[in-house]
Amino acid sequence: MKTVIRKYHLKVLSDLRDTDLIKVVTGVRRSGKSTLMLQFQELLKNENPDVSVLPINLDVPEYRFLAEKNWLEIYEFIKQAVNPNKINYVFLDEVQNIPQFEKLLDGLFVHPKIDLYVTGSNAYLLSSELATLLTGRAFEIKMLPFSFAEFFEYTEKQWNRDRAFEEYMKIGGFPEADRLSIVNNVYSFEYLQTVYKNIYENDIRKRYDIYSEQSYQEVVHFLIDSAGSSISAGGIAKALTNNGKKIDNKSVSKYIDTLVEAYLFYKVNRYDIKGKQHLTTQGKYYLVDVGFRNALLGKELTSDSGHILENIIYLELLRRGNQVWIGKIGNTEVDFVVRDKEGYTKYIQAAWSVKDAATLARELAPFDKIPDHNERILITMDYETGSRNGVKQINAIDWLLD
Repeated sequence: MKTVIRKYHLKVLSDLRDTDLIKVVTGVRRSGKSTLMLQFQELLKNENPDVSVLPINLDVPEYRFLAEKNWLEIYEFIKQAVNPNKINYVFLDEVQNIPQFEKLLDGLFVHPKIDLYVTGSNAYLLSSELATLLTGRAFEIKMLPFSFAEFFEYTEKQWNRDRAFEEYMKIGGFPEADRLSIVNNVYSFEYLQTVYKNIYENDIRKRYDIYSEQSYQEVVHFLIDSAGSSISAGGIAKALTNNGKKIDNKSVSKYIDTLVEAYLFYKVNRYDIKGKQHLTTQGKYYLVDVGFRNALLGKELTSDSGHILENIIYLELLRRGNQVWIGKIGNTEVDFVVRDKEGYTKYIQAAWSVKDAATLARELAPFDKIPDHNERILITMDYETGSRNGVKQINAIDWLLD
């Protein structure tokens, strides 16, 4: 099967090469961080066959003995292994598994002959003690599972784009799940269930007190089922309690925080477009990969295709380096307020289809209330494109493959 080169991430790593920063690649487990590091190491070797590369992965047999060592012993091992006469590119995979890893990173960072790259699977890497210790010294590179364009390239199936997108909505973008889908989608879903269990056991249960596993899983399923809808911890607690699953607001809020820290969900806050201020009430949560929806809930696509499309569009906006909010304008909402890396703002509505006149009117209505003249885009699965009163309508698949 074809190897997909993660071009955007490799460019960022290349741009930051030899800078006085720790390059930290973060993201959900099994999204391809380790493969990205291997691709970058290969790039370095192709540019210079004599380059000094030291990859440390505690899961690889030759380095497994380090898993029993403390951070200082690992530091001494690396210090002895580097070449004192040249720059050494040191790679630490899933660094959060090393006790007191922040001290190890701090020690390696100040070494004059080390350019340091690390990966990790939870938000603790850039929070609490590490953020304090490494203020201004770490650059986070966020990684997600395959985009639709990468999925399309990776699977190499002889299908049309619509059929491919239908598969992507079912399976999502985890590389191994996509590989297994070549054989049978059932294997993909079983793999995704294993990935979720691994995240829960290693990134959540080991770090947090989960008082009721059953309640926790109820919150997970509720969030998956509500992806793209405005919700609050209180609303979830009330809904679950009404269904006989008694849980309080505080527990729901705590559980959601752990899911966000493990990169299973992304929280998107609301933004008052007219008042130009950020709001703290009723944000939305999007799933890191839509494949989990089928794997964990067994839902059919037809039950909520519009919100799945919206979830995919949100993740693509993140991949393209944008800041994203939910837009509030009067008593209506714009799905996404997007600010790109150059600081330009655009407004995006996502809908499965606007062939129905009432649906089209509903989707265009929020745009009419926006007082500025920034770009407005309506993304749908319809083949019709063009401009409607200054709103650009584009096909979702065209946009995702652009």
